[in-house]
Amino acid sequence: MQEHRIETVGPLHRADGSLAEPGYATSLLLNYNRFKVRAPKHRIKEWDYYLVNDDEYAVALTVGDLGYMGLISASVVDLVECWYKTSSVITPLPMGRFSLPERSTEGVTEFKNNRVHLRFEVKEGTRTLRARFDRFDGDEPLHIDAVLDEEPRDSMVIATPWAEDPKAFYYNQKIVGMRAQGSFRKGLTVHGFRPDDSFGLLDWGRGVWTRDNTWFWAVAQGWQDGRGNRTVGSHRFGLNLGYGFGDTSAASENMAFVDGVAHKLGRVDFGIIDRAGAAEKNVERRFDLMAPWHMTDDEGRLDLVFTPSVDRKDYINLALVITDQHQVFGTLSGKVVLDDGSEFIVEGLHGSAEVVRNKY
Repeated sequence: MQEHRIETVGPLHRADGSLAEPGYATSLLLNYNRFKVRAPKHRIKEWDYYLVNDDEYAVALTVGDLGYMGLISASVVDLVECWYKTSSVITPLPMGRFSLPERSTEGVTEFKNNRVHLRFEVKEGTRTLRARFDRFDGDEPLHIDAVLDEEPRDSMVIATPWAEDPKAFYYNQKIVGMRAQGSFRKGLTVHGFRPDDSFGLLDWGRGVWTRDNTWFWAVAQGWQDGRGNRTVGSHRFGLNLGYGFGDTSAASENMAFVDGVAHKLGRVDFGIIDRAGAAEKNVERRFDLMAPWHMTDDEGRLDLVFTPSVDRKDYINLALVITDQHQVFGTLSGKVVLDDGSEFIVEGLHGSAEVVRNKY
């Protein structure tokens, strides 16, 4: 089906709180303003999520104001030995106190208490990420310093409504394939991210969600020459795929990126083995997460096999808030047909594919 592309700058919301223009874009054209959201503070969700990876490790950092609670989280994933560690700090009822920026292009996102200090600064095209997390893994602290630059020309931007609630919306930008450099230290483990083979991405989300949603999201980034070789310095390739919530009749969030240029894809299916069906709310009991996923689309342009290696799990149940997260790391191989009709062959591309159920 034809998808609607947003092409002009304007406000995200109408005066009544509904989305002014549902659809997709390749830059952040619509302006988010928290004070124009027509919903109680406890329903507004805002987060900045960064991930940095090479072929050996991935690190992820989240500062999230979910209304009911604040979620401050850090993860380290060993892509070779296939282990992970995630630690989180939960704070009650932030409801805007974190003052997350209304644009992804500038500003400071910061959280600090006596255990954790996360700070993301965006200035003049450079993103500086710093994290200190005491008692991250037992007595071991975690320290992360990274710089992301060379932001690609295009990103994935989508404005999604919910048919059942005119005040519910999701405004999201995924920037995939930035150059990354820096390091992390976890106890005695020290790893450096070199700029010639390390990549960074941003998941920037603002919205008002309905109570219970399950989403599917896959993202990958790395060097690919388009003929099945992972050649450093060839093409900077990225992929963003997702579905599962809201009214996506105007647009989907599915895109491939070659050297920073977006190629829009249609509807996708992750091809994950569903053992129990939608009646089963527990993600791990419902899906066979560690079997290969066969990702396809409705236009014959996507044919990828995702081979899992490690399932990064995180489960939080605070009665009012339940989050059941499974972010599975692995590699993607197959093909993507670009906008000009040419086939881009992908082989051994590191990425993640997740199934997340949130009830909040």
